Amino acid sequence: MASNNRRVGRECALKILFALKLDDQTNVGWLLNTFWETFRFADDALGEPLETVDEPLPTAAKLFAETLVNGVVEYRSVLDREIREVAKNWSLERMTAVDLSLLRIGAYELLYQPEIPVRVTLNEAIEIAKRYGTKESPSFINGLLDKIAQKAKKSAE
Repeated sequence: MASNNRRVGRECALKILFALKLDDQTNVGWLLNTFWETFRFADDALGEPLETVDEPLPTAAKLFAETLVNGVVEYRSVLDREIREVAKNWSLERMTAVDLSLLRIGAYELLYQPEIPVRVTLNEAIEIAKRYGTKESPSFINGLLDKIAQKAKKSAE
């Protein structure tokens, strides 16, 4: 799978998880179907949606996004516990929805997608945080995901 497909997949997953908010009882399958049916992609699928353009999203990107969304939903309690353990003086409720969604995606990749190199997961999360988060988001996300990665590495040894 090309790295651009994974970037597109990660950004779509972020948008879907942001819409889901994971605190309500929205049906994930319904939300995924609605997202794919209604989201309009410009030449750059990472860009803003346009009402008049309907470019097909690469299948690999769509499948990767769905893997991330379903994984975050399924393992949310584990992911949130891992994030809480490394987020000293930060409750999940204090985190922005974008930061928390990116942390959940990154933690899912680190813990359940061993074929993805740790550096790739961290770099992608940072780059996406630069685009969608606050000016503090990249360093905040990098610091927490790095701690989760180090902890996971120690557990695996």
